[in-house]
Amino acid sequence: MTVPPLLLEICAGSVTSCLAAQEGGAGRVEFCDNLLEGGTTPSYGAIASARDKLSIALNVIIRPRGGDFLYSDVEFDVMERDVFACKKLGVDGVVIGLLTADGDIDLTRTKRLVELAAPMPVTFHRAFDVAHDPFKALEDIILAGCNRLLTSGQEANALEGRVLIGKLREAAESRLVVMPGSGVRLNNIAQLVAETGCVEYHTSGHAPFASRMRYRNERVKMGGPGQDEYAIVETSADLVKQVIAEMNASWERLHCAG
Repeated sequence: MTVPPLLLEICAGSVTSCLAAQEGGAGRVEFCDNLLEGGTTPSYGAIASARDKLSIALNVIIRPRGGDFLYSDVEFDVMERDVFACKKLGVDGVVIGLLTADGDIDLTRTKRLVELAAPMPVTFHRAFDVAHDPFKALEDIILAGCNRLLTSGQEANALEGRVLIGKLREAAESRLVVMPGSGVRLNNIAQLVAETGCVEYHTSGHAPFASRMRYRNERVKMGGPGQDEYAIVETSADLVKQVIAEMNASWERLHCAG
């Protein structure tokens, strides 16, 4: 039986979620903190703990803050130091994204981080989705030496951006892996496999887990409005397994029929 050549990457917001991704069969983790801000660099201790505990590939996002992707000199210095720290800890890859004020890829700084990360592979993240010219941006990302592009096809989610994602994959050919991400779910991954032709996919596999606190003062809030302090959102190993099964089944329907 032919094994589908597909990989599911899990966006994990904690070491606990990293371990759930591994238990569920994910091929790789993108480790982030502050997922509600789109992901920022986890602490040194969290990265070290994840590296010690994981046998699957561990990629770490290099993003010093939420918001846009136009960074000051001070912020870029932090990014350089974080890449070096990840390299020292033995992670498998880093995830970056930098733009100019005009919405182009910041080629100089992207090249610098790629060079600093070597020999680790580098993924360019969804900063791409707010670049002004997707095909110029793709070529610049390849020129900078990145190995992979995470994208929603410049739409709110990958399903809405699936047409552009397919075109980007065709344009990239074998020079770079195009990986759909944002809104990839159990109920749409089959359509994405069928219509984009991509071989790697990115999702969180998140589910809420009840807090183990017995005493609760629900008048006091530590997070944003409407955020439930007593619901812990983590990656679900069971959901990861289901998404992988559906992803592989979709590929088999396309390639092994008859």
